[in-house]
Amino acid sequence: MSVGTRAHRPRTRIQREKRELILEAALEVFSAHGFRGSTIDQIAEAAGMSKPNLLYYFRRKEDIFTTLIHRLMETWLAPLHELDNVGDPMTELRGYIRRKLEMARDYPRESRLFANEILQGAPRIMLLLEGELKALVDEKAEVIRGWMRDGKIARCDPRHLIFSIWATTQHYADFDVQVRAVLGPDRGGDGRFEDAARFLEQLYLEGLRP
Repeated sequence: MSVGTRAHRPRTRIQREKRELILEAALEVFSAHGFRGSTIDQIAEAAGMSKPNLLYYFRRKEDIFTTLIHRLMETWLAPLHELDNVGDPMTELRGYIRRKLEMARDYPRESRLFANEILQGAPRIMLLLEGELKALVDEKAEVIRGWMRDGKIARCDPRHLIFSIWATTQHYADFDVQVRAVLGPDRGGDGRFEDAARFLEQLYLEGLRP
């Protein structure tokens, strides 16, 4: 059962729809105002329901936020899970860069939600960062080290390689207003993500060739 719910029985279709409505409204509110700047009243208003009705589904603001963050992390970490030591390193890294840029394009609110939490010191997700995320990065760092030992890519610090891919791809979500303003109307449309993908592929793949 998800955090903060009252029901112990399987949810009805209407209950599932109401929860999704609340989560969608909360994502909009949290991504705009951060956790501290958001209130249950704001989320209820955005969801078009009364505060008591919302509290039937989630007891606290923290429960809504935690549900969103865990859903976000599951989505965001999927491409890193797919990084495979069996495949060709350049193909694997190209695919990872592309999938991360697609997420920057398709999930900008989720990216801002995560960034706000990190800027506050990650008080609600530190255990997740130190546990599940660290374990996954450690695992994929070993995959990258294996490619280095086999002479398939140039030597580098695998964790900082992963960090830098996160930074360069998520920039296009967290700083999208800046990116579009600087690129201007001719290059600031949807094609900016394809332009970014080609550049980042060149930057990383050429830099990592042995």
